[in-house]
Amino acid sequence: MRANALHLKPPQTQTHSQTAAASGISRWFQHLVPSVADLLFVALLLGLSCGALGRILLRDGGTGWHIRNGQLMLQTHSITRIDPFSATMNGQPWYAWEWLYDLLIAAIHHVMGLNGVVFYTAAVMAATFVLVFHLALRRGGSLPITLFVLVLSLGASAIHFLARPHVVSWLFTVIWFELLDSASEADREDDRRLLFLPALMLLWVNLHGGFLLGFALLGVYLIGGAIQYFTDREQREEVRSWLKRLGLVSLLSLLASFINPYGYKLHLHIYRYLSDRFLMDSVTEFRSPDFHSVAQQCFAVLLLVAIAALASARRKPTPTQLLVILLAAYSGLFAVRNLPVSSMLLVLTIAPLLSETVAAAGENVGIAPWLRALLTRLHGFGIRMEKLEMRFQGHAWLVLVFIFGLWACMHGGRLGSTQWINAYFDGKQFPVEAAEVIADQNITGPIFCPDQWGGYLIYRLYPRTKVLVDDRHDLYGDQFFKDYLKVVFVQPEWGKVLDEKHVNWILMQKDSSLGTILGQTSGWKLIHEDGTAVLFHREGP
Repeated sequence: MRANALHLKPPQTQTHSQTAAASGISRWFQHLVPSVADLLFVALLLGLSCGALGRILLRDGGTGWHIRNGQLMLQTHSITRIDPFSATMNGQPWYAWEWLYDLLIAAIHHVMGLNGVVFYTAAVMAATFVLVFHLALRRGGSLPITLFVLVLSLGASAIHFLARPHVVSWLFTVIWFELLDSASEADREDDRRLLFLPALMLLWVNLHGGFLLGFALLGVYLIGGAIQYFTDREQREEVRSWLKRLGLVSLLSLLASFINPYGYKLHLHIYRYLSDRFLMDSVTEFRSPDFHSVAQQCFAVLLLVAIAALASARRKPTPTQLLVILLAAYSGLFAVRNLPVSSMLLVLTIAPLLSETVAAAGENVGIAPWLRALLTRLHGFGIRMEKLEMRFQGHAWLVLVFIFGLWACMHGGRLGSTQWINAYFDGKQFPVEAAEVIADQNITGPIFCPDQWGGYLIYRLYPRTKVLVDDRHDLYGDQFFKDYLKVVFVQPEWGKVLDEKHVNWILMQKDSSLGTILGQTSGWKLIHEDGTAVLFHREGP
């Protein structure tokens, strides 16, 4: 009986203190373990700022004139309205519509140099893609599917991974879309989130010309609402009230866009620039994608996934959803520069549709058993991962990595004896050695160079030496670039153009047509040659 009594003894239960301790450990564990979104942010931040990859953000010389313009405004305490950098356009009106970004990037450069510029850009891009990931999950996307289409979006966007103000416009586009879409899907009587749009536009219009996309999205939601008004009689009054409020917010946003240093003239200037067919056909970033490159191929796959998601969707997409997808697809196919925002909008719209289709396919007896089992496992894995994603709140790692990155930027990119961040303009892409020669020999120019080098030369040589051209195509206009291309490609009357513009110094790529011809043309003397550039000086008048 004694032995039996031992077996009948009730199991021990945890005391209150043990339960509290276990709960405390669980909470600590949840805060210490990073989520997928945190890991994604850290990976993008470090991948785009540290080591050799950190230099890919400085592939565009235009970063240089943004920094110098910001410094000029900080020194003069005034917004730039007349071009200070170009000998060609000296004293001419200049619409520096990204002036607010220039101020910010110049302040960062003053404190942390180019390392800080790259780190800040990487942080903005990482935050943007993590926000897309988070919003797509919240809208109903499965974690594996959302991560898959996000990777495609990253690949499509890589073509514009540059330290330029457009990365801030990416972030604003995602926030703008979320405010619009969440207000349209929620209780339309509670549209307070729409009131943030005019305030957001006030910043956006002074940061980047991409603010026009905000109005395109407003137009999409107004048209989508109008279609619903005529097709859904049951909700006609609700939709009509929604359209009135959205129209009012659109008007307020339009008025906010006029609050910039140039007023309505900025809108006219941008319209003239974007409607200039010669510039749109000549500037690479405004051309349609060439699908032989990896970034464009990623966008093509994303488009195919979007078509599959729409074709297999269980519920019919709303008119607004279809219009957003059409806007994203058309803008991405129209110009290379639109690929990043187009791919992000596609992720936000198709990830929930595709996830819903996969979840339903696991219960469809009409498909092959092996495929149904595979889709069921994928859906179950996604649910488990989403639960973990919600539980893990290890943002401490994210904060620590960001703080260490800032510390490194403020100490020459070093953490202890290790060089973590080392950002500079690559001498294989830019005339770094030639610029040193120009500075050492005190050559005051002005210097004719490829437009993509002009921004770097402004960064390196301003104010002592000015350039004849840089990549501010809207400033120079189409006629100037027609003459510029005559010289670059050594077309008829190229010498006459140089004479008319009083060009005495030419800096070109080493193996360029113009560089080769100048080496065989009397009156031009080779001053410097390296693996990247050749510098010529006109000897005679």
